[in-house]
Amino acid sequence: MPIDPDKALAAAATSIELAWTPKDVQLYHLGLGAGVPATDPAELAYVYEKGLKVLPSFAVVAGGALGFSLFANPGIDIQLVNVLHGGQSITVHRPIPAAGEATATARVTDIWDKGKAAVIRTESVIADADGPIWTNHSQVFVRGEGGFGGERGPSAVDSTPEREPDHVVEIKTMEQLALIYRLSGDWNPLHADPEFAALAGFDRPILHGLCSYGLTCKAVVDTVLAGDVSRVTEYSTRFAGIFFPGETMRVKMWDDGAGRVDVLSTSADRDDAAVLANTVLSYKR
Repeated sequence: MPIDPDKALAAAATSIELAWTPKDVQLYHLGLGAGVPATDPAELAYVYEKGLKVLPSFAVVAGGALGFSLFANPGIDIQLVNVLHGGQSITVHRPIPAAGEATATARVTDIWDKGKAAVIRTESVIADADGPIWTNHSQVFVRGEGGFGGERGPSAVDSTPEREPDHVVEIKTMEQLALIYRLSGDWNPLHADPEFAALAGFDRPILHGLCSYGLTCKAVVDTVLAGDVSRVTEYSTRFAGIFFPGETMRVKMWDDGAGRVDVLSTSADRDDAAVLANTVLSYKR
């Protein structure tokens, strides 16, 4: 069996050293389409080293550690073509610096049996000499690996408020966006290779779910928090559907005014087909 839940859950946490520079931050932001208009001071703050700020979503790629805790874990032997990202959350303990060195310590916390698929949940704590900087939680679906008799795990509950959103932002993405974003460390050929995408059942390469995650984070930070990345304390989502580079993402936001923004991201080109759902950004008031 490619997934051995008992072995995977019993495995000791693994650690690696991370390091990132302002160039890594700038490249990540460019992979979200930041820097347009190029003379806008608010956009330059994401891509110019003078006064460079860091979106909290950079945490998912910082230091090139993306996915190390899953694919190197004992008890897990899976094919990349069968893997889909199911959910992601970040807890920010303090603002992420534009350059840093830290240790990432990761473990598998849960493996759920969804029948036709298994869901693997991992936790990574990233800390430097001063303590934790952020914590990542990630969930991936592995198609064809369910049915082993394990617990089904929690079900998603729609948290979208039943009223008109407070803000709606539309983001026209570049056709080459995935090709830029993957340079930050997510080399899955699903996002670049048409033949590989066809094997996975898609007409063409799709955008990284984590790129949609970053696009949405930037939209909320810029719209609700006036670009103040330091106010974000937590950011979580469920990957609800695909998004193709070149489409327009529609980001709907409901701000409760007390530190919580509920968000729904859709494809404006495909009748508002859901891309990210159950998305919540928490912030300091």
